[in-house]
Amino acid sequence: MWIARTGSPWRDLPDELGNWHTTYTRFARWSQAGVWARVAKVFSADADLEQLFIDSTIVRAHQHAAGAQKKLARKRSAGPAVD
Repeated sequence: MWIARTGSPWRDLPDELGNWHTTYTRFARWSQAGVWARVAKVFSADADLEQLFIDSTIVRAHQHAAGAQKKLARKRSAGPAVD
């Protein structure tokens, strides 16, 4: 849930949540086994919970998503030079 909430890559998982690779492996294994689909099905059966969705307005961009250096160098054309 931390990954979904923050939008961070797995490698940025805080240490208190465990080793990032172990956590990712478990998440992927549960995804393939259909665990998350079953969780959604259980929650959707609750009469008080009419909808289950992730609101993208709360998903934050990763800290490295902003401020990256832009490539300013231009590549030369392979065509003939114009005088």
